[in-house]
Amino acid sequence: VEIPPKSPDGSEKSPQSKELLTSNTASTLCISSRSESVWTSASRSKWDIYHKPVIVVSVGAAIFLFGIVITSLSCIQIRNKNVYKMCGPAFLSLGLMLLVCGLVWIPIIRKKQKQRQKSQFLQSLKSFFFNR
Repeated sequence: VEIPPKSPDGSEKSPQSKELLTSNTASTLCISSRSESVWTSASRSKWDIYHKPVIVVSVGAAIFLFGIVITSLSCIQIRNKNVYKMCGPAFLSLGLMLLVCGLVWIPIIRKKQKQRQKSQFLQSLKSFFFNR
């Protein structure tokens, strides 16, 4: 019969309980590292903040212009006139949709940035004075 070795500090913990402790600590560190970004206010560049809506706006504008070209080709007498008549408005609508979504996205990001800059204390004071 083997006797498990005692730990140097005299505690009688099994190896499984030590593994559970380390895995629990590791998961706690992962959770805290995820929430750490909420508390740190690292300044980001304008490109980091607005790069997604700028890309959507530029792609939407390019597709919209392509739709204008395709639609104008349907006015000229060519062989595949029906294809241009079908594809032109599709590109126009897709490009316009992306263009508008990107243009609406920018003020939403600005509003979120302003909300992040305000502290919780100032927001509570504001609600206290204006809700009387």
